[in-house]
Amino acid sequence: MIVDGRPLAAYVRAYLSGGRVYAPIAPLLTRLADRFWFDRDSFVAQRADRVVRVALVPRYRGELDGTYVPAGPVLQALGASVRYDAMGHRLIVTLPRRGGVTSPTPFNPAAPSVGPNAVFTPLWPQTPRPIWTGSPLPRRTALPFPPPF
Repeated sequence: MIVDGRPLAAYVRAYLSGGRVYAPIAPLLTRLADRFWFDRDSFVAQRADRVVRVALVPRYRGELDGTYVPAGPVLQALGASVRYDAMGHRLIVTLPRRGGVTSPTPFNPAAPSVGPNAVFTPLWPQTPRPIWTGSPLPRRTALPFPPPF
């Protein structure tokens, strides 16, 4: 399987039967869908606004690589275009392009703007500077005495 020009790596291979390509749910739908979840006995995959529901009949619970689905109808339901290359035995899948993500402009005068909020920060009260008007007190810390020369 080739998805957008790159091979889709899988541990379990897809196979051709009755003119249809059957591929395992993992990685076919788990890698190509935007979201997927389980709903009782169904696997639901969503890509953009398209949703596909696939009934699960795995041998073991949670075994998605052993559950095969017809790849063409499922991928077309998700909006992909699918083509089978008989000479190369490949299924070629082309996913629709998504809109690009752009960063916002630094300043757009047309965009609504909100003025700055006033923040009240009180000023610290001024305390009077102490004034000493008495006789000087002796120093209570020892002064370093220089060693004799």
